[in-house]
Amino acid sequence: MKDPKLIIIVVVLLILVGGGSFFAGTKYQQGRRGQFAGQFSGQQGDHTNQFRQGSGFGLRPVNGEIISSDDKSITVKLQDGSSKIVLLSDTTTFSKSAEGAKSDLKVGERVAAFGTTNSDGSVTAQNVQINPAFRSQP
Repeated sequence: MKDPKLIIIVVVLLILVGGGSFFAGTKYQQGRRGQFAGQFSGQQGDHTNQFRQGSGFGLRPVNGEIISSDDKSITVKLQDGSSKIVLLSDTTTFSKSAEGAKSDLKVGERVAAFGTTNSDGSVTAQNVQINPAFRSQP
């Protein structure tokens, strides 16, 4: 029969190695999370209000149907029936299956607008995707 002290020592060592590895992995991942946010937005620095709307990580776009449009903004009807104003700037990019343009924004089109939420609740768009593939909603 094997020595019980040896078995206990091996089990304790395995627990210590496993716990240390878990701790090191979580610390490594915390450092990577900050780098990912900088890579995603294409900028370095403070991303406090970057892509904020609805989720803790702030990656939910303004999804819905354009109900009005002018040269500087679009108003998007959300699935809950409310609406959101999306401000367009000279640096806003537009995309669909190919590169898009502001002139592609028509009332009735489905869009996903990504940008910064302003204090009044509107969003300054950095990118507007025209006819995006939406995930099925619950």
